Amino acid sequence: MKYPKAEFPIAIALIVLGLGISLEHVAVEHGGIMLWGLLLVILAAIIGVAFRIAHHAEVLAMRFGEPYGTLILTLAAVSVEVVILIVLLQGAPNPTLARDTVFAAVMFDINGILGIAAIVGGLKHGSAKYNVDSANSFIAMLLVAIGIGMFIPDFVPEHQWQIYSFFSIGIMAIMYLAFLRLQTVEHRNFFEYAAGTEEEGHDLEHSPNALHVAVMLGAIILVGVLSEVLSVLLDAGLSGSSLPKAIPAVLVALISASPEILTALRAAQNNRMQTTVNIALGASLATVLLTLPVIEAIALFSGERIEMALTPVQAGMLLLTFIAVMNNLHDGETNAIEGISHFALFAAFIALVMMGLV
Repeated sequence: MKYPKAEFPIAIALIVLGLGISLEHVAVEHGGIMLWGLLLVILAAIIGVAFRIAHHAEVLAMRFGEPYGTLILTLAAVSVEVVILIVLLQGAPNPTLARDTVFAAVMFDINGILGIAAIVGGLKHGSAKYNVDSANSFIAMLLVAIGIGMFIPDFVPEHQWQIYSFFSIGIMAIMYLAFLRLQTVEHRNFFEYAAGTEEEGHDLEHSPNALHVAVMLGAIILVGVLSEVLSVLLDAGLSGSSLPKAIPAVLVALISASPEILTALRAAQNNRMQTTVNIALGASLATVLLTLPVIEAIALFSGERIEMALTPVQAGMLLLTFIAVMNNLHDGETNAIEGISHFALFAAFIALVMMGLV
């Protein structure tokens, strides 16, 4: 059985965790190269564990098939994101961290993942087909969810934010559960597409599903503990520096999106654009409908309002993103030109982050 060797990144992460715990105070005290070097090592360890979580989710996904497959993949990625976000929120006060993380995740998923995958798939296959009903369903739900969770809060008076938070948690839970039911039962065919695909190698050993679930859960806990160290180092590194304030949010989005990017690229290379669409749009929807209620619940518990309303720049980027995705995903086919349009928006997002404008 090759699992012990395959879980090498988790073993390395455990060693890095011990190293981080023993050196974090010294690194914070000395700062400079030692601080940022240790931070990068911790970040690399978290990404390595995230890849292993995605691997086990992918094995389960291949066994259960669509749409359950991408559902498992996106839930695994969002779980990592939520765990890291909760840990970082316990650090130095950052009232916009949750909002910036959700915004960054949508940029990574729709413009980054979908854009790069469409380019790769388009260059190899010319055009790649998918079920247009899935794109329409995801986009409609995303627009409403972002509107409720990140646009309307800008108009909610300070003395009524708790009432709206309760409403937001309830309606998003209903939306997600209803969508989950429709995606897997009544409208399951919306998220499937039978096409001539190339075969792809997978780990189909007869290992029990419970083993994969157990490793995933253990790895998610490990990510949470590593994030505690990352939070301390990030707070120290960013304190008094001129670095963009959105760096922590971008790092969280990057960690959760990294495994999804590789999975989506493999799917695009093998002419399985339906899987790519399900991952990119499904991850965005899961991020909004699952992450925002958790953050709102934390705010209610602590009694301190967390800023979720979009800035004008963020709202503008989301508007451009949705105009592009609604135009590009309306005909059931993607190509490299459409991918370039999304990648250009992703590049603009990175530029805005580096300029400190988001």
